[in-house]
Amino acid sequence: MDESARILHHLENDYTEPIRDPVWKHIYISRELLGVVEQEGFQKLDRIRQLGVAALVYPGATHTRRSHSLGVFHLARRTILTLVRRNRDVPISLEGVKAFLCAALLHDIGHYPFAHSLKDLSLEAHEALAAREIRGPFAAVIQGSLGVQPEAVAAIIDKGSSYRGDVNVAFFWKILSGVLDPDKLDYLNRDAFFCGVPYGIQDVDFILEEVFPHPVSGVAISPKGITALENILFSKYLMYRTVYWHKTVRIATAMIKKVIAMALEQGIISAMDLYGLDDEQFSARFTARMFPPFAVIEDTRHRCLHKQVLRLPFSEHNAVHRRLERISERLGFERQIAREASSLLGREVPPEWIVVDVPERLSFDVEIPVIDPVSEELEEPETGARSSLFQTMEHRDFTGALRTISVSARRDPELLAALPRMGLERRFAG
Repeated sequence: MDESARILHHLENDYTEPIRDPVWKHIYISRELLGVVEQEGFQKLDRIRQLGVAALVYPGATHTRRSHSLGVFHLARRTILTLVRRNRDVPISLEGVKAFLCAALLHDIGHYPFAHSLKDLSLEAHEALAAREIRGPFAAVIQGSLGVQPEAVAAIIDKGSSYRGDVNVAFFWKILSGVLDPDKLDYLNRDAFFCGVPYGIQDVDFILEEVFPHPVSGVAISPKGITALENILFSKYLMYRTVYWHKTVRIATAMIKKVIAMALEQGIISAMDLYGLDDEQFSARFTARMFPPFAVIEDTRHRCLHKQVLRLPFSEHNAVHRRLERISERLGFERQIAREASSLLGREVPPEWIVVDVPERLSFDVEIPVIDPVSEELEEPETGARSSLFQTMEHRDFTGALRTISVSARRDPELLAALPRMGLERRFAG
């Protein structure tokens, strides 16, 4: 039996343990992976909500990183099964496939609590934290049960991890982190399902019919598959517009981020204090008894949210806007507004009562090789997938349409009445 036949036999016969999932119905894992799933480091993901504070707006959005991770594994298995069946040129080993599927399952074990509330802070990337967990607490079960090197699994998740073995980790990393990656396909479908919105739904069956292995990019797609890319692009845009960056979600997210940034800046906590926590541990640890501004975190849990007082489009040509992308600059900007408001009102306005929010830069990368499914030759080796959609609207326009700067303030009537008199909008002129 050659290597491809061994891989196909493994993928088709060794995944027999069903896990019921509302999105994909049955997810089958192997007996060997049960040991990985049962680790506390994986079970912890059941205490981290996939969308953090989004449940304030979409009550159904209480699904967790654990269910998402199982979904990513499921789609990764389907993807690699398709690619192996069609493979001619890419060196793929059984050990590599096992490492890839383990990486898909564990890709989020280093994730921070409250979804992306801690993004922009000077913290280690969650992929690097996942790689550390895999080389540490998970190493024995990965090596013993799966018979693969933990270093290979870590390198498939974290591009910066060191690995010198025989597994083609670069190929598998590109599948897990590419344009048509199983992570994106699961979270778009899963988030849409639990939020009760139609925007993120992807036709996974159609997508997997149109993918082919590619030695450089990991995955190539047939000309028919370009429509799948269009759907992913629009779905991602609409999910950011309606769910991920909903005004209320942004305000709550920015409130949490603000007070954690304040605590880091003042040395109340260190980055290490934020690693390895779930949502419950985060809320229990960072309370007003430790640092009075942490009362804002409790406010978000009870939906006592700031009120938006200003919103304007982010401009790449505005020097003030670009400067405020750095959270350290925003903290100073917020303190200045709070001081002036204090002077105007004749009483103290705490800095945590003012929050300036600048969403991070997004990537809407859609470049992927297009391949003729008959000859398996690239049709557009230089430019990748293009269509009338991408010829009329570049992906940077999607980001420009989404990014807005906003200022929100505590719902203190006197403060809310004073802020419009302070000429806030002029402060953002570049």
